[in-house]
Amino acid sequence: MNTDLRQSEPAQDADSRPGVRARVIRISGQVIELALDGPPPRSQDLFIGIDDPQLRVELAAFPSEGVARALILSAGEPVRLGARLRGTGGGMQVPVGRATLGRMLNLFGEVIDGGAPLDSAPRRPIRNAPPPLKHRRTHSEIFETGIKAIDLLCPIERGGKAGLFGGAGVGKTVLIAEMIYNMSGAYQGVSLFIGIGERSREAEEFHREMDEAGVLDNTVMVFGQMNERPAVRFRVGHAAMSIAEHFRDELNTDVLVLIDNIYRFVQAGAEVSGLLGQLPSRVGYQPSLGTDIAELEERICSTASGALTSIQAVYVPADDFTDPAATHVFGHLSSSIVLSRKRAAQGLYPAVDPLESASKMLTPSVASGRHLGVARAVRRTLADYEGLKDVIAMLGLEQLSVEDRRTVAIARRLERFLTQPFRATERFTTAKGRRVTLDDTLEGCEQILAGAFNDRPERALYMIGAIDEAEEGS
Repeated sequence: MNTDLRQSEPAQDADSRPGVRARVIRISGQVIELALDGPPPRSQDLFIGIDDPQLRVELAAFPSEGVARALILSAGEPVRLGARLRGTGGGMQVPVGRATLGRMLNLFGEVIDGGAPLDSAPRRPIRNAPPPLKHRRTHSEIFETGIKAIDLLCPIERGGKAGLFGGAGVGKTVLIAEMIYNMSGAYQGVSLFIGIGERSREAEEFHREMDEAGVLDNTVMVFGQMNERPAVRFRVGHAAMSIAEHFRDELNTDVLVLIDNIYRFVQAGAEVSGLLGQLPSRVGYQPSLGTDIAELEERICSTASGALTSIQAVYVPADDFTDPAATHVFGHLSSSIVLSRKRAAQGLYPAVDPLESASKMLTPSVASGRHLGVARAVRRTLADYEGLKDVIAMLGLEQLSVEDRRTVAIARRLERFLTQPFRATERFTTAKGRRVTLDDTLEGCEQILAGAFNDRPERALYMIGAIDEAEEGS
């Protein structure tokens, strides 16, 4: 539908509430044009329907004087020509504070878990500038997750950003769920889960699992679901960050921010860009791709009040790590956890690729000398094994030298020791989940590197926690 009522007489507005009035004069898909009756508002201001309060639109552009172009946010009744709206005098706001704990919210701060609304909670705008550099905390320390492969080879920075890179079905969401489980006991803070483009089934399952695990009371969930308009999916990350910033700045609480999936945020931005008529850039992404990602990522930082630690699932289209979305996200991260489809096919879970994953925390100024030494030895052994795989495939293991056969034996046992049963998958595998400390991980790797387990079957090290479990089961 592409209809114009620009020349028709303005409708009389009997509503006396404050705010700029507007009237729909053109509808083009998910974009409408408004005739403004009053001083021009700002971009990103929110307008609400007078006759239909469920109608909500966000101003995006001003093509001519007295006319605004807006993105439809609501998913209710179709917008009609001549519909009247009023400006709220600002952008969208969301409820913040401890009242949000244990709740599931949408972009507008409305509860979607069937519970009581958060009408009495304080509200905060969804768009806020990041703290200036002089107020940010620059001290680096490792944030233990209890997952062996991550803590050893690509440790996460407390107050930093980590990305889980991988294609579909390699375990990104499972890893995020496991981190929430692990942090519930050892981590004194709040977990904030941001579901961008989540399926309704995934949101319901995630809420139920967090409740059953007993960690829901310390978790806030904000969803912009897959069936919602792209403008909603594009803004929901900013709305959730306002909740996180309130916990950090006003309540002096550390926050673990988990985002699933940052790629769907990029997709939503590309859709919004297309709706507004912007010319696409490389591979069809929006020309403002770098800026859009930076506006969200730069809000995730630590100050003297508290730390925001972010773990983000990043879908990699067709497993192509040169995709612009992946490369732009890479630049904001202190840890990159790459999940391998090949390792997942071999049953090595979590499917962390030890040679492709990296972390800025593995430096002498942050990690201990023991940690650095063990991590380098493990990576070197696994790299040597990778180089021998072609020879083994062509000539067989028996044709290798004694030293090479020893390297293969150690590498295969390291691969299996770095697997781990998760609490998030207990109901599927019946294996009790394990949380392993960094010291236990280092101790196990040191023993395997010394050849202490070369005379024992590889399966003794598969899907266990600390190395003591292999000794008990031998």
